[in-house]
Amino acid sequence: MALLTILAFPDDRLRKKASPVEVFDDSLKQLVGDMLETMYNAPGIGLAATQVNVHKRVIVIDVSEEKNSAVCLINPEIIEKRGVEEMEEGCLSVPGVFEKVRRAQCVRVRALDLEGNTTEFDAEGLLAVCIQHEIDHLEGHLFVDRLSPLKRQLVRKKIKKDQRHRPGKSPSHPVSSVI
Repeated sequence: MALLTILAFPDDRLRKKASPVEVFDDSLKQLVGDMLETMYNAPGIGLAATQVNVHKRVIVIDVSEEKNSAVCLINPEIIEKRGVEEMEEGCLSVPGVFEKVRRAQCVRVRALDLEGNTTEFDAEGLLAVCIQHEIDHLEGHLFVDRLSPLKRQLVRKKIKKDQRHRPGKSPSHPVSSVI
């Protein structure tokens, strides 16, 4: 396994829409393993392949306290949404920024597993938020896109200021945050 570099906002590569996975082979399993290692190391609770500059529809999530309940979703799609809730979110690609975001409270998800088998399940609470957040990444969207233009501008300024205070660090380096 290897640690991957997490792209940081406002890197344009985060805006690229991911392509469906069509081949289920050892390289896919390696990618998922590397993504999990990167997510746990960051530390985060979710990571989309887009965030590590691999534009395939792959996400990994682990919202457990023990960090022993990893979920891998390939070509995930939300087929039903219910309710609305507002939860504070952060992002490994937007380090140090946490804002309240409105999302569906419960979602029904369809995805493929590492073997290419279809799975369908309901998720609620933090897991539902995390799934929606990571699927947004696959579509080229960030949680800051769901903020008001003023808050988005403040986030951009904060990140530029933080980058100036970290000499020698590029905007694309392993970072820590929540999702």
